[in-house]
Amino acid sequence: MWDYTDKVMDHFRNPKNVGFIKDPDGVGEVGSMACGDALRLMFKLDEQGRIVDVKFQTFGCGSAIATSSALTEMIMGKTLEEAEKYTNQDIVDYLGGLPDQKIHCSVMGREALEAAIENYRNGTVGQRKLEGRVVCVCFGVTENTIREVVRQNGLKTAEEVTNFTKAGGGCGGCVPEIEQIIAEVRSESELRSGGEQQESEKNAESGKPSGMTNLQKMKLIVKTIEEDIIPELRKHGGDLELVDIFGNKVLVELKGACTDCGMTRFTLQTIVEHKLKEKVSADLEVMEA
Repeated sequence: MWDYTDKVMDHFRNPKNVGFIKDPDGVGEVGSMACGDALRLMFKLDEQGRIVDVKFQTFGCGSAIATSSALTEMIMGKTLEEAEKYTNQDIVDYLGGLPDQKIHCSVMGREALEAAIENYRNGTVGQRKLEGRVVCVCFGVTENTIREVVRQNGLKTAEEVTNFTKAGGGCGGCVPEIEQIIAEVRSESELRSGGEQQESEKNAESGKPSGMTNLQKMKLIVKTIEEDIIPELRKHGGDLELVDIFGNKVLVELKGACTDCGMTRFTLQTIVEHKLKEKVSADLEVMEA
């Protein structure tokens, strides 16, 4: 018998925000009835872009109900940018822990939220698409998904991957490949850590900030655009407006002479993106609104 916290039991017995939203702004669906777990999450935004209503429907175990209920409470009143920063571990921590064998329920909640936000932003179908090669045929888990959970949660064994994604929990034929993926991700992580250490040392010499919070990074992006990029564009009659920042993606709109220029992509890459990578972070990607 698994040991559940009082908070998990409360969200299971008295789930919050169960139901349906008429004409929602975003809808996301993950899982399938055949696999034994399915979740639909939908939300409505107010005029300020905050989640004013969120509902879920799920077919699954008590942990699936509890994690879905907890997630809806966590994101209520948040902007989409704030909501998408929550990880499955945040959901587990919010509930005071979950049995290892039920961690995959928290992953499912995060994936449903991702699909709903993607549905709102790009009008894509709310069903989360399988991206990448399928490794676990029994539960339809892809290589991309396995790599993501290993990377985000520091997983070390195939059993842990099964707890997070169900992959390997059926016939077990994919376990050797899961172990190989874990080894590859951990090797990449070690190389990345070494590279980050070197970059940190270089940053210390150049004065470039390292280890920034999201808020600090956003402020530095704004500062770099206002002080380094816009003045350069205005020399040639162009201009630029910062539209939004989500994660490492910077959404901008070119203005002035830049709108009629055939070198738009060149300007974005060689001036805007290059300068932001140099001054803020090499992980940034600039997109035109």
